[in-house]
Amino acid sequence: VRLHSHDVRYGSGSGQQSVTGVSAADDGNSYWRVRPRTAAVCPRGTPVRCGQAIRLTHLGTGRNLHSHRFTSPLSGNQEVSAFGEAGEGDSLDDWTVVCSGTYWAREDEVRFQHASTAVFLSVTGEQYGRPIHGQKEVHGMAASSQSNYWKVMEGIFMQPSEGFKAEQYHAEL
Repeated sequence: VRLHSHDVRYGSGSGQQSVTGVSAADDGNSYWRVRPRTAAVCPRGTPVRCGQAIRLTHLGTGRNLHSHRFTSPLSGNQEVSAFGEAGEGDSLDDWTVVCSGTYWAREDEVRFQHASTAVFLSVTGEQYGRPIHGQKEVHGMAASSQSNYWKVMEGIFMQPSEGFKAEQYHAEL
């Protein structure tokens, strides 16, 4: 399932832009940009460390993956939405990358834990009706499980800077 969004608002809860899961591999509404956490600066191409807070910005609408203490529409877990304008939002847009090792490698499965409420970004089999028929609910769950692993499927990947490569492979004598 791919993390997906579009300019369709929830009819309950926050009323913010919905975030769902879809199976289609060719839908442009499933593209997200990895950015530094709110109010942080990070040069393009800097590797993401495991345990680092980031933002995921939806390419189509410019809104950030967001969560807050509203109830999700189908499962009753914590709502996940898209919030802000042109990539600007608030601290509830920050997610911690939970992975093994030092850096998030594109071939690895990772979890995203909401920095403010500690829930994990999750998807289950519950599906919406109209107007987003067949799309799965994405929500925040308090416990880690198989339903909250995510993997990068496609995208543009920046090569690490020369300084990073030297740091990674440097060994003391």
